[in-house]
Amino acid sequence: MPEPDLTLVDDIRAASRLMVRELGFMDATLAATEHPPSAVHTILEIGLRGPLTAMQIGAALHLEKSSVSRMVRKLIDAGELQETVDPGDARSKPLCLTAKGRKTLASLHSFGRQQVRGALLSLSTSERRTVRDGLLLYARALEARRAADADMPSPG
Repeated sequence: MPEPDLTLVDDIRAASRLMVRELGFMDATLAATEHPPSAVHTILEIGLRGPLTAMQIGAALHLEKSSVSRMVRKLIDAGELQETVDPGDARSKPLCLTAKGRKTLASLHSFGRQQVRGALLSLSTSERRTVRDGLLLYARALEARRAADADMPSPG
């Protein structure tokens, strides 16, 4: 495949930066919560997948172990998460949402859906599908590139 045009690359980068800002990722907290983006994404991932270990959270969110440990501790202290015991492996401590965490998850979904619905109101049905399809393609391409980079041996 030919190299993408530099103008196209810069336009996509500018759109990505604007999306990050408009979605609130530059704020100290996210989605009308008191939590930073990594904590919000942790609540969403556990809500979507079920109980996860800190290691699984780190892998899903591409976060360092030390960052995950601090963030998980804060979410436990805030009453959003609780540790459980894996009956098959007592050393494993999957994290699950508490009642408060499930309420926060519902609020996150409501906030996110409202934000996206509001943005889509000005678009036709065809444009809405184009946005969805384009974002899915772009996200998958970013993921594939990160995976390919991870598989490359480091120089030296």
